[in-house]
Amino acid sequence: FFSVYISSLHIKMPRSNVELVNFLFRAGRLMNEDVKKAMLTVDRGNYCGPHDPYGDCPQSIGYNVTISAPHMHAMCLDLLKDYLKPGCRALDVGSGSGYLTACMAVMCGQAHGIEYIPELVPISIANVKKDGKSDLLDGKTLTFQHGDGSKGLPSF
Repeated sequence: FFSVYISSLHIKMPRSNVELVNFLFRAGRLMNEDVKKAMLTVDRGNYCGPHDPYGDCPQSIGYNVTISAPHMHAMCLDLLKDYLKPGCRALDVGSGSGYLTACMAVMCGQAHGIEYIPELVPISIANVKKDGKSDLLDGKTLTFQHGDGSKGLPSF
Protein backbone atom coordinates (compact mmCIF):
# COMPACT_ATOMS: atom_id res chain seq x y z
CA PHE A 1 0.00 0.00 0.00
CA PHE A 2 2.69 2.49 1.02
CA SER A 3 4.69 2.19 -2.22
CA VAL A 4 1.50 2.46 -4.29
CA TYR A 5 0.49 5.57 -2.35
CA ILE A 6 3.94 7.12 -2.74
CA SER A 7 3.98 6.32 -6.46
CA SER A 8 0.61 8.01 -6.93
CA LEU A 9 2.04 11.16 -5.31
CA HIS A 10 5.07 11.08 -7.64
CA ILE A 11 7.49 11.41 -4.73
CA LYS A 12 11.04 10.48 -5.68
CA MET A 13 12.35 7.98 -3.16
CA PRO A 14 15.89 8.56 -1.84
CA ARG A 15 18.67 6.70 -3.65
CA SER A 16 21.65 8.14 -1.72
CA ASN A 17 22.43 9.20 1.81
CA VAL A 18 22.22 12.89 0.86
CA GLU A 19 18.81 12.35 -0.74
CA LEU A 20 17.63 10.43 2.34
CA VAL A 21 18.69 13.10 4.83
CA ASN A 22 17.20 15.88 2.69
CA PHE A 23 13.98 13.85 2.33
CA LEU A 24 13.73 13.49 6.13
CA PHE A 25 14.45 17.20 6.60
CA ARG A 26 11.76 18.27 4.10
CA ALA A 27 9.29 15.83 5.65
CA GLY A 28 9.81 17.37 9.08
CA ARG A 29 11.25 14.15 10.52
CA LEU A 30 14.65 15.77 11.02
CA MET A 31 14.65 19.18 12.66
CA ASN A 32 18.12 19.98 13.97
CA GLU A 33 21.12 21.06 11.87
CA ASP A 34 23.62 19.16 14.08
CA VAL A 35 21.59 15.99 13.62
CA LYS A 36 21.39 16.64 9.88
CA LYS A 37 25.16 17.09 9.71
CA ALA A 38 25.79 13.85 11.63
CA MET A 39 23.41 11.88 9.44
CA LEU A 40 25.05 13.31 6.32
CA THR A 41 28.46 12.31 7.70
CA VAL A 42 27.48 8.71 8.50
CA ASP A 43 26.25 6.96 5.35
CA ARG A 44 23.42 4.56 6.20
CA GLY A 45 24.21 2.53 3.07
CA ASN A 46 27.29 1.15 4.83
CA TYR A 47 25.32 -0.12 7.83
CA CYS A 48 22.59 -2.24 6.25
CA GLY A 49 22.07 -4.61 3.35
CA PRO A 50 22.03 -3.57 -0.30
CA HIS A 51 18.24 -3.79 -0.66
CA ASP A 52 16.98 -0.20 -0.52
CA PRO A 53 19.35 1.06 2.23
CA TYR A 54 18.05 4.62 1.81
CA GLY A 55 14.37 3.75 2.06
CA ASP A 56 12.62 5.06 5.15
CA CYS A 57 11.91 1.63 6.57
CA PRO A 58 13.66 -0.93 8.80
CA GLN A 59 16.16 -3.24 7.11
CA SER A 60 17.36 -6.69 8.16
CA ILE A 61 20.97 -6.81 9.36
CA GLY A 62 20.96 -10.54 10.06
CA TYR A 63 20.58 -12.58 13.25
CA ASN A 64 16.85 -11.80 13.25
CA VAL A 65 17.60 -8.11 13.91
CA THR A 66 16.79 -4.93 11.98
CA ILE A 67 18.29 -1.49 11.70
CA SER A 68 15.52 0.99 12.51
CA ALA A 69 13.94 3.19 9.87
CA PRO A 70 15.94 6.38 9.25
CA HIS A 71 13.15 8.62 10.55
CA MET A 72 13.39 6.79 13.90
CA HIS A 73 17.12 7.51 14.07
CA ALA A 74 16.47 11.15 13.17
CA MET A 75 13.80 11.48 15.84
CA CYS A 76 16.02 9.80 18.45
CA LEU A 77 18.97 12.05 17.68
CA ASP A 78 16.71 15.11 17.65
CA LEU A 79 15.37 14.20 21.11
CA LEU A 80 18.90 13.65 22.44
CA LYS A 81 20.52 16.64 20.72
CA ASP A 82 20.97 18.62 23.94
CA TYR A 83 22.91 15.69 25.44
CA LEU A 84 24.97 14.89 22.33
CA LYS A 85 27.19 17.95 22.51
CA PRO A 86 30.99 17.94 22.19
CA GLY A 87 32.54 16.69 25.41
CA CYS A 88 29.57 14.48 26.33
CA ARG A 89 29.44 10.68 26.22
CA ALA A 90 26.71 8.46 24.80
CA LEU A 91 25.84 4.83 25.47
CA ASP A 92 23.87 2.99 22.78
CA VAL A 93 22.29 -0.15 24.23
CA GLY A 94 21.58 -2.61 21.45
CA SER A 95 23.96 -0.99 18.99
CA GLY A 96 23.14 -3.43 16.16
CA SER A 97 24.83 -2.37 12.94
CA GLY A 98 26.61 0.57 14.59
CA TYR A 99 24.83 3.28 12.60
CA LEU A 100 23.19 5.21 15.44
CA THR A 101 26.28 4.83 17.64
CA ALA A 102 28.44 6.30 14.87
CA CYS A 103 26.03 9.25 14.51
CA MET A 104 26.25 9.81 18.26
CA ALA A 105 30.06 9.74 18.14
CA VAL A 106 30.07 12.34 15.36
CA MET A 107 27.78 14.58 17.41
CA CYS A 108 29.39 14.35 20.85
CA GLY A 109 32.85 12.92 20.35
CA GLN A 110 32.49 9.79 22.48
CA ALA A 111 29.99 6.97 22.00
CA HIS A 112 29.98 3.39 23.18
CA GLY A 113 27.81 0.64 21.75
CA ILE A 114 26.92 -2.46 23.71
CA GLU A 115 25.31 -5.33 21.82
CA TYR A 116 23.78 -8.55 23.17
CA ILE A 117 24.35 -10.53 19.95
CA PRO A 118 28.12 -11.14 19.82
CA GLU A 119 28.23 -11.63 16.03
CA LEU A 120 27.02 -8.06 15.48
CA VAL A 121 29.99 -6.44 17.25
CA PRO A 122 32.59 -7.20 14.54
CA ILE A 123 29.98 -6.35 11.90
CA SER A 124 29.50 -2.92 13.53
CA ILE A 125 33.24 -2.30 13.50
CA ALA A 126 33.48 -3.42 9.85
CA ASN A 127 30.58 -1.10 8.94
CA VAL A 128 32.34 1.89 10.50
CA LYS A 129 35.49 1.05 8.54
CA LYS A 130 33.48 0.54 5.32
CA ASP A 131 32.04 4.01 5.92
CA GLY A 132 35.56 5.46 5.95
CA LYS A 133 35.36 6.31 9.66
CA SER A 134 38.22 4.12 10.95
CA ASP A 135 39.63 7.17 12.72
CA LEU A 136 36.64 7.06 15.10
CA LEU A 137 37.74 3.60 16.27
CA ASP A 138 40.66 5.04 18.24
CA GLY A 139 39.63 3.42 21.52
CA LYS A 140 37.94 6.53 22.91
CA THR A 141 35.72 8.12 20.28
CA LEU A 142 33.69 5.07 19.21
CA THR A 143 33.75 1.61 20.77
CA PHE A 144 31.61 -1.51 20.48
CA GLN A 145 31.48 -4.49 22.77
CA HIS A 146 29.37 -7.52 23.49
CA GLY A 147 27.34 -7.48 26.68
CA ASP A 148 24.01 -7.21 28.41
CA GLY A 149 22.99 -3.57 28.07
CA SER A 150 20.51 -3.85 30.94
CA LYS A 151 23.56 -3.94 33.20
CA GLY A 152 25.06 -0.83 31.64
CA LEU A 153 28.69 -0.61 30.63
CA PRO A 154 30.99 -0.97 33.65
CA SER A 155 33.84 0.99 32.07
CA PHE A 156 31.44 3.82 31.20
